[in-house]
Amino acid sequence: MAPKKDAKGGKSPTKKATKEKKEKKEKDPNAPKRPLSAYMFFASDKRKELKKDQPTLTLGEVGKATGAAWSELTEKDKAPYVKKAEADKVRYEKEKAAYEKN
Repeated sequence: MAPKKDAKGGKSPTKKATKEKKEKKEKDPNAPKRPLSAYMFFASDKRKELKKDQPTLTLGEVGKATGAAWSELTEKDKAPYVKKAEADKVRYEKEKAAYEKN
């Protein structure tokens, strides 16, 4: 299918070109940090371990290995990370409530 042409014979602008960019909201530096998920706590620990054992791994390889290791864990093995995530969520809720009061 040939590209559409405008009245002057040139190519018509694409959807991307005609859309206006949305302005990015300014993020408040004093806002509380979002809580980490159980996977992110696991990934942090596993990344250190992988980099120590195999320092030549690329970022993508570390990510794939971490994801594979997470999917192989049982619920019992994931429990400590889930507990950390729940604690972090409680921390976030408290900080968010205090932040919104101000």
